[in-house]
Amino acid sequence: MESIGEIASAMTALLTTTAARLGRELGFVQRRSKLDGAGFAQICVLGWQQHPNARLSQLAGMAAQLGVPISPQGLDQRFDERAAAFLRALVAAAMTTLVGAAPVEVALLRRFRAVIVQDSTVISLPDALERVWAGCGDVVGRHRAALKIQLRVDLLRGTLDEVLLRAGRVNDQDCARQSGPLPDGALYLSDLGYFNLARLAQLGAQGITYVSRFTAHTIVHQAGERLDLATRLKAEPAPLVDWAITLGAAEHLPVRLVGARVRQEVADQRRRALKEDARKRGRALSQARLALVDWTLLITNAKDELLQAREVFVLARLRWQVELIFKLWKQHIQLDDWRSAAPWRILVEVYAKLLGALLQHWLLVATCWHFPDRSLVKATAIIRDHAILIGYALRGFLNLAASLDLLAQSLHDCPRLERRRKRPAAFQLVLDTAHAA
Repeated sequence: MESIGEIASAMTALLTTTAARLGRELGFVQRRSKLDGAGFAQICVLGWQQHPNARLSQLAGMAAQLGVPISPQGLDQRFDERAAAFLRALVAAAMTTLVGAAPVEVALLRRFRAVIVQDSTVISLPDALERVWAGCGDVVGRHRAALKIQLRVDLLRGTLDEVLLRAGRVNDQDCARQSGPLPDGALYLSDLGYFNLARLAQLGAQGITYVSRFTAHTIVHQAGERLDLATRLKAEPAPLVDWAITLGAAEHLPVRLVGARVRQEVADQRRRALKEDARKRGRALSQARLALVDWTLLITNAKDELLQAREVFVLARLRWQVELIFKLWKQHIQLDDWRSAAPWRILVEVYAKLLGALLQHWLLVATCWHFPDRSLVKATAIIRDHAILIGYALRGFLNLAASLDLLAQSLHDCPRLERRRKRPAAFQLVLDTAHAA
């Protein structure tokens, strides 16, 4: 899906027909009323999109503008377990719609049919919601209830390739095993939470190219001999290495180890962070892990002719793009922030804001994703200002496709990211790999 017209149709179907049907089927709506499932969803999604920290009075104001007046007290009474179940089902329906733009005009990324980045974020919830989303309450400092959002995004087209909601106690390895297959010919980028030699071998066998950080506890062989990596790197005079190695005591997974020596102040900062983390967790810190902080180490199954060493570093930095999406959702949509202390109202707000985040992403993909220097923060502010127009269109007062066309023009013309000299931004690196590493 790429056109504004198609997005208008999908958005209308989700927030009118589908919402009304799910409201009845799940028992959220039990009698004829102006405030059916569609109206409730529109009030919550658009109300919190326009004002992420909206009070009940502001949500009631949105309801009045949409022609479904309800008092703040009446709205508050609707924030119950059935409302949460209803919006959760609507989120699931939204996740089945994949919106993608034309591939970004970046030669490095277009070597692959997709550039998939996977990561997760956790939202801590009131303890009363433990039976819905169990957290890690048995771990010191963790909440008894938490929701984990698992995300796979295709940086080439902007598509949210997969969005999974899981209990906070489910680790990333288990989430990865529950994920669907990756697109053929894709590049896969992930953090150490997903590092698993068997899974990497499986990806390679499927024709997937991967780039991952190296974990210090992995056994390394080179030319058939066990390699003391820390000692070898300490004696290495070159600032950049690109070695053929195998990983694992039994697996012997063939990969390239690409490493770059870091500045002394960076290495010292890493050591302090590792020691502080070990202290908080009450765990011993291995000397091998400390010894490797002088280097940034990556592994990949890409051949030299596909990716040069410096290009591997550029692509590895793109993993942070999914973190920027989570940051956008948490800081600007305030996905993990709320005014209430009532558990079910909080969960309703989380689902409504997540729905708003998904719909917002559809609009970003269709309008400005193809710009390598896009500013998602600036674009989000423009979408927020158009929330009421989208609401009017969903209620039939305006034409939604025409309204989204106006929004698209605003997003097309919105300010872009500025180029930086000292620390080039990610879009600069992919456009000019001479800055890499």
